[in-house]
Amino acid sequence: MGDVANSSIEFHPKPQQQREAPHAGGFGCTLAELCSLMELRGAEALQKVQETYGDVGGLCRRLKTSPTEGLADNTSDLEKRRQIYGQNFIPPKQPKTFLQLVWEALQDVTLIILEVAAIVSLGLSFYAPPGEESEAKKQDGAVAMEMQPLKSAEGGETEEREKKKANVPKKEKSVLQGKLTKLAVQIGKAGLVMSAVTVIILALYFVIETFVVDGRAWLAECTPVYVQYFVKFFIIGVTVLVVAVPEGLPLAVTISLAYSVKKMMRDNNLVRHLDACETMGNATAICSDKTGTLTTNRMTVVQSYLGDTHYKEVPAPSALTPKILDLLVHAISINSAYTTKILPPEKEGALPRQVGNKTECALLGFVLDLKQDFQPVREQIPEDKLYKVYTFNSVRKSMSTVIRMPDSGFRLFSKGASEILLKKCTNILNSNGELRSFRPRDRDDMVQKIIEPMACDGLRTICIAYRDFSAAQEPDWDNENEVVGDLTCIAVVGIEDPVRPEVPEAIRKCQRAGITVRMVTGDNINTARAIAAKCGIIQPGEDFLCLEGKEFNRRIRNEKGEIEQERLDKVWPKLRVLARSSPTDKHTLVKGIIDSNTGEQRQVVAVTGDGTNDGPALKKADVGFAMGIAGTDVAKEASDIILTDDNFTSIVKAVMWGRNVYDSISKFLQFQLTVNVVAVIVAFTGACITQDSPLKAVQMLWVNLIMDTFASLALATEPPTESLLLRKPYGRDKPLISRTMMKNILGHAVYQLTTIFTLLFVGELFFDIDSGRNAPLHSPPSEHYTIIFNTFVMMQLFNEINARKIHGERNVFHGIFGNPIFCTIVLGTFAIQIVIVQFGGKPFSCSPLSTEQWLWCLFVGAGELVWGQVIATIPTSQLKCLKEAGHGPGKDEMTDEELAEGEEEIDHAERELRRGQILWFRGLNRIQTQIRVVKAFRSSLYEGLEKPESKTSIHNFMATPEFLINDYTHNIPLIDDTDVDENEERLRAPPPPSPNQNNNAIDSGVYLTTRGTKSATSSVFSSRPGSPLHSVETSL
Repeated sequence: MGDVANSSIEFHPKPQQQREAPHAGGFGCTLAELCSLMELRGAEALQKVQETYGDVGGLCRRLKTSPTEGLADNTSDLEKRRQIYGQNFIPPKQPKTFLQLVWEALQDVTLIILEVAAIVSLGLSFYAPPGEESEAKKQDGAVAMEMQPLKSAEGGETEEREKKKANVPKKEKSVLQGKLTKLAVQIGKAGLVMSAVTVIILALYFVIETFVVDGRAWLAECTPVYVQYFVKFFIIGVTVLVVAVPEGLPLAVTISLAYSVKKMMRDNNLVRHLDACETMGNATAICSDKTGTLTTNRMTVVQSYLGDTHYKEVPAPSALTPKILDLLVHAISINSAYTTKILPPEKEGALPRQVGNKTECALLGFVLDLKQDFQPVREQIPEDKLYKVYTFNSVRKSMSTVIRMPDSGFRLFSKGASEILLKKCTNILNSNGELRSFRPRDRDDMVQKIIEPMACDGLRTICIAYRDFSAAQEPDWDNENEVVGDLTCIAVVGIEDPVRPEVPEAIRKCQRAGITVRMVTGDNINTARAIAAKCGIIQPGEDFLCLEGKEFNRRIRNEKGEIEQERLDKVWPKLRVLARSSPTDKHTLVKGIIDSNTGEQRQVVAVTGDGTNDGPALKKADVGFAMGIAGTDVAKEASDIILTDDNFTSIVKAVMWGRNVYDSISKFLQFQLTVNVVAVIVAFTGACITQDSPLKAVQMLWVNLIMDTFASLALATEPPTESLLLRKPYGRDKPLISRTMMKNILGHAVYQLTTIFTLLFVGELFFDIDSGRNAPLHSPPSEHYTIIFNTFVMMQLFNEINARKIHGERNVFHGIFGNPIFCTIVLGTFAIQIVIVQFGGKPFSCSPLSTEQWLWCLFVGAGELVWGQVIATIPTSQLKCLKEAGHGPGKDEMTDEELAEGEEEIDHAERELRRGQILWFRGLNRIQTQIRVVKAFRSSLYEGLEKPESKTSIHNFMATPEFLINDYTHNIPLIDDTDVDENEERLRAPPPPSPNQNNNAIDSGVYLTTRGTKSATSSVFSSRPGSPLHSVETSL
């Protein structure tokens, strides 16, 4: 039906050509018929409408709707339509069940190790020597309770991605998840070795001492006792393994991401995929749209040329002659979509609401600024009284409307891109409202003195003109080139979409944080460059590139029209503005940056998009941002994060939260690995020397609870600060554990181990208590080992405060009261520790301590803070022996998966777009076919396209551009770039008809314009290598 919209249509009643057959529900069309019609495009759709319904009016009558008024506000009628045709929304994906989520969580490497340990522990619990209760039975729960089948970050997505084909590997994990998995496996292997060595040493020590040194024989009646010792040794080994495995990592990731996602919602970031949150922290490039994201999406007339005067602001109505003012008001009010209007603000003090096409809203706002009103004009000349309309599209670069005058003559109002419409003007109104000749020399003078200065200010220039026809000289209305000619210029206005006031500062923050911001827009190169300068994307004196889509494609393609990564690598590092771009260009740019190997690390790219055709780019990007206000359902479905306010500053907040997630996980790792190192060495050394672990299994469970669940909550809920934006991105290959963190881990481990071993071997002398070493198998808890346990926990609590800083900062208390969760957990843990020590008794292997002993434990624990300052004093650069840990998967580990992802990407995106009933890729194929048809019928390109085929208002249908390709590059901002549907309609597959919308189709490397000369139509369709058409055909 797109060709219907491009036709000039007479608005006169027309008899129904075909009797409408009755259908179920009282409507003349079934759901299947409408679905079939939506599958067609162009001439096929037009032919189908004519054959089945006569014309568009016939289709509207069958559906019992009005092409100008739409559906009536009748609740019962709307409900009936919903029952027959269904609701207009994309059905949500089926959520996973709880059991499915649990099963996915259990696939985590860390939890698999714990699952094995739990099974072994539970199996041992069934062994009970005759007459005695097994020690294993009391402690089996310690290991079993370590199982924490909580969801990891990867499994926490609210809407899972569609499964790929069976022969394609799954998509690689997020950056952080991959690093954590690799680190967990490494630590698990080390823990397994330590566990096995512990069991072997204990068993050998027992056998040698019992049967060699003491010379005892193995007696049958003593077998249960011997077996019980071996079971004890095995449980100690399992305990060492459990303590060594960082089972809190999945929990910490989930808590950190879940907390961040909740807080990000307050910052206008609706996160759909949890891993996108932490990925955003590593972003190195942002490809942003212009309209609505960097700008206010509120077009405004800021300059005008009226009556031979250039006004830099809105002129006073008294400064204009009544004739010019009257013509200007009528030209704007009538020659625009009647559904476009300016409404009163919803709240007092707010700006008036703009409804409809943004460019037309700017012109209507100009009328209101001139103290005039457009509504009375529209009421005087309603839409159904319009005689003829030539709708706006990117071929004509103009829109024209014809009305019948009271003297039976006709008046044509036209508006469009200034550089095109001025060429059709032969007269212009002077300061008195009288016509004066407008020659080519005058036009060149106006371009130089008026148009170009406006363009340099980033304004889009629009010419408003009119032409009168007498009743005796009625032209051939089908010949638009003849009708829209010999015009009289009324005015030239410059409009702009103002930059959001907070955007320049947000972009400066990104640049300071090591993130390159690129603008990808369909706007003219001059306008895009001016807006980029205002935003701070480009700076004077910098080495940068601003390219149009055509030039971009020329630079990145070889003689065969194929994209070469090597060529692309020469363009994207300096590219800051890509103007006149299509969604295909955006996808090409994003894919090229991601696939590039020019830098030390792969680029992490974030992309914004709001149109249906932005789906592939949003899918390809590491993080896709969809617009919550202007975005389509398909764009939102393809995105990772939805910006609920369509504001670029929200992206900066997402970067802060992403980096905060990364830092939170690093803080948790620094804390937990310190506990792991100390606990494993204490358990191993103590068991080998004293035949028993100083820290019992139940105590280990409590320690694990402190360093897993509680530490995750405390350290993963730290709020982000502006300081996060003062450093460069970590990068995909940056290790989780830096050298500074390694220094902190080993430094605090030395302090804790020294303290624990001092208490273990000479603590009874210092406190004047009984020794707990070499105690019988089932002896009661001792004060000695209770002090060791209590001191160990106190050191962890104070070290948790040290862990808040991971970059060598000295003030570990900075901002601590800004995190009430942290304070509550530390104080709560301390209170529970008092209860366990004083009242835990035999279940916790604890003996009550005196006040003096408690104070000594607190004193030693607080020494962690002092020791932390000592560690911070040691320069990390001097410790060459320290190594980093937690590197991400190597390139060889990701190549196959990334290749597989690339192979499936387009199919995946196509499936997403199908769900929105917008067959983008099918449309591309049809575009290629249409281009071939145009090439075959060059001489009659427009003969069949501008004939009136319907008598219904043309304002109600989207336009589809004809494929006339021109190598001419516009240097002046046009009218058709940043309207409400800027991104949705850049490809030639239009969405379903929508009342009073204009098409803003833009093609990559292909400029569309209307030319009536044979030379234009005969010369532009060259398909030689390197030509724009050849490039487009190759890309299609």
